[in-house]
Amino acid sequence: MNTPIPMKLQTEIPTNTVAAAGATLTAALKMAPPAADFTGRLSQFRYQMLQAGQDAALIFSPVNLRYLFNYSGEALMAVVTPEQVVLITDYRFIAQAEQESKSVCPKATFFCRDRDRQSLGQAIALQLAAFKARRVWFEDSDISVLLWRAICDDNGLIEFSPCPPHLAAQRMVKDDWEVAQIEQAAAIADLALARALPMLQVGVSEREFATELEYQLKKAGAEDFSFATILGFAERSALPHALPTDKRLKKGDLVVLDFGAVVNGYRSDMTRSFVCGKASPLQQQMYQVVLEAQQAALEAVRAGTSGAALNNIAADILAASPFAKDAGPGLGHGVGLQLHEQPFLGPLCRQLLPENAVITIEPGIYIADFGGVRIEDDVLVTKAGCRILTKAPKQFELALRE
Repeated sequence: MNTPIPMKLQTEIPTNTVAAAGATLTAALKMAPPAADFTGRLSQFRYQMLQAGQDAALIFSPVNLRYLFNYSGEALMAVVTPEQVVLITDYRFIAQAEQESKSVCPKATFFCRDRDRQSLGQAIALQLAAFKARRVWFEDSDISVLLWRAICDDNGLIEFSPCPPHLAAQRMVKDDWEVAQIEQAAAIADLALARALPMLQVGVSEREFATELEYQLKKAGAEDFSFATILGFAERSALPHALPTDKRLKKGDLVVLDFGAVVNGYRSDMTRSFVCGKASPLQQQMYQVVLEAQQAALEAVRAGTSGAALNNIAADILAASPFAKDAGPGLGHGVGLQLHEQPFLGPLCRQLLPENAVITIEPGIYIADFGGVRIEDDVLVTKAGCRILTKAPKQFELALRE
């Protein structure tokens, strides 16, 4: 492939376009989750419980509590049986739990624990006894050893076993509402970058630009940032996860910027790379190789392709380039309620991409003491290919103000 480099960067978008995009996002952020989607998610999980002969499951993961019950707060766990759901929290969050979860799980009951007089283990024991549960799954990756020992002390007759990653597998396939949230998060990131980019000029510091970008994310409607903004100038752009410092941008510096927005708990994740002014031949070559690797992988995305096959398409282009030893391993990952979800696209990933998964495609080159280039987009996997959700331009050279 010989994908031409889009060199010059348009750093401003028309005012009416920004206003229209902002109005569209404001309306979209008011979307309510459909209860039927949550009913289906819970039914799938209950089917797995019944197949395994489990009487109940203890859900501790904030991500899975959001996924199953639309709960966005803290200090809550769920007892799920084949017929019942009990959400256990305390006085600080009981009202929020009822407000957020009742509409999507109308049969749920809510238990307000007195933290001064009742341990979490005792509260769980009451529920399991009421359900006559004996064989119980628990999420071992989302609870401390100390707290789990205390829960076990209060539930000595229960046969606990770690819950298999069924919910992680379910979350790989997004329903229409979930896709809409990620798409809105991506649109917010696109808009915030367009608004902030004129500030990326000689003399600005990494910290100053990251602060402006994060302000624009919040102004555009993000409820939070997907992660701490990654930004590196010059040789620091070779650090894949560089956090902003007071380093100031100079003419000729490479820039790697990785950031995202959160909408209703769902995340976007996008990377763009720039050069401050005119690119050198080496910088141009780096960008060209990464762009070709990403484009080749994007063209190969479709339901039924393995993560390893997709990874290898990009990896082969990087390996055949002069930058083989500087190529970053892995191609991308799933994204949704978590920034990094299944599937993880690497040489060992035998997982076949399901239709309606949302994944990142993000090849990169990182030359120590010189700089790096990474380009990343979020894409929705379809039967015929993919739909790119992040739409910010990929021009490389920043136009400098005189």
